[in-house]
Amino acid sequence: MPFRPAFAAPASASVEWIAADTAPRAPSSAATWRTRLGRQPIVTSAGRTIGYEFLYRAPSRRPVRVDRWTPARQDGATAAVLDCVFGGSGVASVAADHLAFVNVTRSYLVGELSLPLDPARLVLEIVESVRADPAVLAGVKALRARGYRIAIDDFAGLDDQVALLPHADYVKLDIRDLARQGTALIRLAARFGAVLVAERVEDDATLDRCAAAGFTLFQGNIVQPTMVFERAPAVPSPRTR
Repeated sequence: MPFRPAFAAPASASVEWIAADTAPRAPSSAATWRTRLGRQPIVTSAGRTIGYEFLYRAPSRRPVRVDRWTPARQDGATAAVLDCVFGGSGVASVAADHLAFVNVTRSYLVGELSLPLDPARLVLEIVESVRADPAVLAGVKALRARGYRIAIDDFAGLDDQVALLPHADYVKLDIRDLARQGTALIRLAARFGAVLVAERVEDDATLDRCAAAGFTLFQGNIVQPTMVFERAPAVPSPRTR
């Protein structure tokens, strides 16, 4: 039987949280960046948390359309989230011993910008706006060889997403796309054996249908609405090319 999740408590209260007052841009150092951080758990059918997705949030605390920003501003948003999660008091303070899923831009996949040196904890979510050109495919292969896990976010069967499927550990499907495209989208997403994550699961009926269709991980308001924290990492995290 699918789980009926309870709302989880926030992560460790020892984390330093402060008000955000900075427009989205690449920080000069982790110590100078202040931002709001969204967090939503990803759980199994038994209700066990395996990870959290961490998201950039504007000073208003509301979701923002980062995918519509310029590449430089998108890089800044990713940098902010990575520094908040892995800098300062560290990933354990916001994710305990679970995985941290973070949306990353092309610059991180091809090595133009560096990632936290913690591949065992970081899952790189590739958003639908990233083109799967030769440099990106080579970068993804190299990162996976170093131990980073790869997730395809909002999988809708786009050509670039399909090209990334052989390298994906997780494929995340928005249930709104599933409603439009049906079970063929699930079969495509599962072609290379990736773990399927159902996103935007809002009610019991949807959760039951997703579990019956083969999803093993779930994310959405039925699990827990996105919680928004204010955080400033105190020390830059170790980075690697």
